Amino acid sequence: MARLARLTVPGYPHHIIQRGNNRQPIFADDDDRRLLLKLVEQNAKEQGVAVHAYVLMDNHVHLLATPETGTGVPRLLQAIGRRYVRHFNDRHGRTGTLFEGRYKSTLVQADRYLLACMVYMDLNPVRAGIVASAADWPWSSHRHYVGTLPDRLVTPHPLYWALGNTPFAREQAYADLVAAGIAKDTRDLLTDATFRGWAAGDAQFLAHLGEHAPRRPSPKSAGRPRKLV
Repeated sequence: MARLARLTVPGYPHHIIQRGNNRQPIFADDDDRRLLLKLVEQNAKEQGVAVHAYVLMDNHVHLLATPETGTGVPRLLQAIGRRYVRHFNDRHGRTGTLFEGRYKSTLVQADRYLLACMVYMDLNPVRAGIVASAADWPWSSHRHYVGTLPDRLVTPHPLYWALGNTPFAREQAYADLVAAGIAKDTRDLLTDATFRGWAAGDAQFLAHLGEHAPRRPSPKSAGRPRKLV
């Protein structure tokens, strides 16, 4: 069966996951992490991609980003992969591939899932048992949104600005969202949509998106059951 083309539509937020090949670590130390974030910042600007949130795990990376063009996301990931892998291999005396062949991504209905996706990403290190709270993990955009460490890589989405009329109100509202956590069904939906390549949204959103997307944003519904005679 032909491989499903990635769904990339300008102006919509995309949840992106890039994993290490065979789930191997993609960072050896904090210098590697700092370089990857620098590459994301540089290439996102060049490709017209607004990065709303991120988290670096030991063997994978999450990004939540909105591209200005249909080529912004793939070109961003291609540029990062090419430069980072060369650096990593040279620095650590290795050869061969580092990342899994294809990054995974899904297009997200902003008003329904964008903030939930940010919370999902922030809590990844907590679910993995690395830290006790999202604020304890230095390699995510969480601290930017709760006001403890500004991050020039991050471009807040308008839905974040709508959380409050002052910086403190927004920061507290977002911290409360993270403290409340994310429902398992929402987490599972975002995970499944990202790895399968289908958009995450309600029926109305998917129908509207289908009129503009380069391919179907969701699987075909099953046909009507056959009548028994």
